[in-house]
Amino acid sequence: MGVIDRFRLDGRVAVITGASSGLGVGFAETLAEAGADLVLGARRTERLEETAEMIRSLGRRAIAVRTDVVDPEQCSALVAAGIAAFGHVDVLINNAGVGTAKSALKESPLEYSAVLDVNLKGAYWMAQAFARVAPDGSSIVNIASILGFRPFSLPQAAYVSSKAGLIGLTRDLAAQWSGRKGIRVNALAPGYFESEMSDQFKPSFIESVIATTPVGRIGRAEEINAALLFLASDASSYCTGIVLPVDGGISMY
Repeated sequence: MGVIDRFRLDGRVAVITGASSGLGVGFAETLAEAGADLVLGARRTERLEETAEMIRSLGRRAIAVRTDVVDPEQCSALVAAGIAAFGHVDVLINNAGVGTAKSALKESPLEYSAVLDVNLKGAYWMAQAFARVAPDGSSIVNIASILGFRPFSLPQAAYVSSKAGLIGLTRDLAAQWSGRKGIRVNALAPGYFESEMSDQFKPSFIESVIATTPVGRIGRAEEINAALLFLASDASSYCTGIVLPVDGGISMY
C-alpha cells in the first residue's frame, strides 16, 4: 500500500455524531471523498438529512438517524442502524458537542451537567456501542479541543471540564482496546475555526484569538478535515492514545 493509499477509506463505514451542522458536515464530506459510506447521527433531523443527501451526491451511501447521545440506547441504535444498512462499522467520529460561556459562580448544576452529558458521557456511550461490534483495525476519533489543555478568555468551566475529560477518556480507551480489540482511539483538539460556532463570537473575541495565534489567523475547514482523515484512516495505524492539536500554535503557550 502506497502512502497516499493509506488515507483512503474505500469499503469502510464511518459513524459520525453531530453531523447536522458545523465541523461535522465537513467531516462527513471528507470521509465520503476518501471512499467511506456514512452513518450520520444528530438531533436535528431535517439538517441531518441534508448532510446525507450531500454525501449521496458524492456517490457514497449514507443513512441519517436522529440520535441524542446522552441516551445510551440511542447510541446503540445508531450503531445498529449502521450494521443493518451496511453490514459493518469501521470508524467512529465522536463529534456531538455543546458549549456554554458562563461565569463559574452563576452556572447551575443542571447547566454544568448538561454539557458533560453530551460532550463527555455521550462520547463514552457511543464508544461503548461501537467497540462492541467494530472489527480489528477500526478507529475512534474523539473531537476534543485545545481548551482541554488550557482555558481561554471566555468563562467556560463546563466545556473545558468536558474536553479535558474527553482527552483522559481517549487515553484510557486506547490503553484498553488498542491491543486487545485492535481498535485505535485518538483525539483531535481543534483550535478556533471558521464555522457556525465561531460566527457566534463577537469580532473583538476573534481578534483576540488571532492576536495570540502564532500563524496569525483562525483555521480553515479543510485544515481540520485533513487532520481528521489522518486519524480516521490507516495513515495513522501506529498512533493510538494521542491528542493532535490543530490550532495554529495556540497550545504552545
